[in-house]
Amino acid sequence: MTTTLHKLWKKEAFKTVIVIGLIPILVACVWFGMPKALNTEIYPVFAVISGSMCIPPNECDAFSHVFEKTLHVGDLIVIQGVDANDLKTSYPNSDIIVFRNPQVAVNDSHANIVHRIIDVVEVNGKLYFYTKGDGNGYPNVWPQTPTQSKDNWTSSAEDPTSTYKGAISEDYVYGKVVMRIPWIGSIVIFLQQNNIIQIGLFAIIVIVIIVGFIIPLIKNKTTNTTEEPATTQSTIKEADNIVKQFEEEQTAIKEPTMLPDTDEETTYQE
Repeated sequence: MTTTLHKLWKKEAFKTVIVIGLIPILVACVWFGMPKALNTEIYPVFAVISGSMCIPPNECDAFSHVFEKTLHVGDLIVIQGVDANDLKTSYPNSDIIVFRNPQVAVNDSHANIVHRIIDVVEVNGKLYFYTKGDGNGYPNVWPQTPTQSKDNWTSSAEDPTSTYKGAISEDYVYGKVVMRIPWIGSIVIFLQQNNIIQIGLFAIIVIVIIVGFIIPLIKNKTTNTTEEPATTQSTIKEADNIVKQFEEEQTAIKEPTMLPDTDEETTYQE
């Protein structure tokens, strides 16, 4: 078994298949593994597309105020699922959470909201979080005590307990923001808004695979096929020479050695 694998590994075709096959496997591992690792019901990496968390207003981009303890359009954020009781609710040092708007369908791109917790209340054993965007209600923005522009969420007809007096139920909270990466989200947003660029990138990947793996493989195969007849002919010729030489040696052994005839009389001396 080991010998067979060793022989296969020496073949370029086998290596190419392995490399190409590993790419979708790695992508699938990341895609399905991250929600499990970070304990979230949804994919835990987002690009921030709303300016509701930006401070000050009208300067919300990935390049302004990079080190503020809030979020900007173009940030890439990572969330982690946690127990609702473990969320920090003491404003202004409270957690920024990602949750679903009960009024919006799950598969809608605007369903997920990223806001900060400003207060919490417990009703019938369930926690409800009051939230607000850090930049909403200017000039009453984070970290000032919020007096206006608090979120006022409305329950869906399917689930009347999804909200309580404008607060969102813990059942709709996906997790808290645990990492913020400036700028990178801008690339994601750009690609999402430009389908042609996505197609172009996919085409480039395909071209790289063809040029880097498939074409060299075909060339190697063609070269081996071209050299094979010449090698075979040379081997046959050498074999013929060996056989011919062997036959000549055998013939020489079988033929008797002839002594020359002489008519001279032998002279004996008395």
